[in-house]
Amino acid sequence: MPQRFGRPGLLGTLARTAVISGTHTAVSRGVNRRMSERDLRRQMDAEAAYQAPAAPPVPAASGGTDRVSQLQALAELKAQGLLTDEEFAAEKARVLNG
Repeated sequence: MPQRFGRPGLLGTLARTAVISGTHTAVSRGVNRRMSERDLRRQMDAEAAYQAPAAPPVPAASGGTDRVSQLQALAELKAQGLLTDEEFAAEKARVLNG
């Protein structure tokens, strides 16, 4: 006759082991997912914090054709992502006023 109280039988032990194993799997997957998300956020923050070095300033022009070539060079640098909008505007003003 099976015991109702006391030590669990074989099925009780198997059921308890299955519950513990399933709980462990669910918890470890959740921990791994959160760690992966945290690592991804850190990597994205690090990439966002990195700024490419500013392009060297274009030498001052003495003639009108030099200004055009300087402005074209600035536009190319901006298109390549090496100059921000603010840097482009500042250099453009310097070329046009210089």
